[in-house]
Amino acid sequence: MLIVGALNSPPVQSQEVKLGDLVILQPWSRAAPRGAEVATGYLTIENRGTTADRLVGGSTEVAEKLQIQQISMIGGGMAVQPVDVGLGISPGEKVALAPGGYRLALLKLKSQLKKGTKVSMTLEFEKAGQVTVAFDVLGAAAKGPAAAAKALPNSGTDDSKMKK
Repeated sequence: MLIVGALNSPPVQSQEVKLGDLVILQPWSRAAPRGAEVATGYLTIENRGTTADRLVGGSTEVAEKLQIQQISMIGGGMAVQPVDVGLGISPGEKVALAPGGYRLALLKLKSQLKKGTKVSMTLEFEKAGQVTVAFDVLGAAAKGPAAAAKALPNSGTDDSKMKK
């Protein structure tokens, strides 16, 4: 049955979830082996409306907590900061959660994330509400789906944040 499900699934390149004026593109996660405490998820959120919204949190059955985090370099080391106020998405803007920038951290994993599977996460937005999104699990060292990497140069101001 897994093979049939995989064959019927849309390819990563075309995955898109709509919630009101918000469009969630390219949701993916890195594989995490059995015994790992943390995994990460990434995606792009596009606001096609005229009102700002904010990603304020979420949940998943595979972890005790889902947290929005920002990765930055401080004094030659990597710092991880929770984004407790949420992540704003202005009208007409695309916000990319990508390695080296913002991410969804799955804390205290309850099970491993295997490459080639999907993990379901419920994302919560301040105005648009909640939506459940299936994240493709890629390899543990993945930099993202091929289509997402090709799309980055067209992502406007967020592209500069991702190259740092």
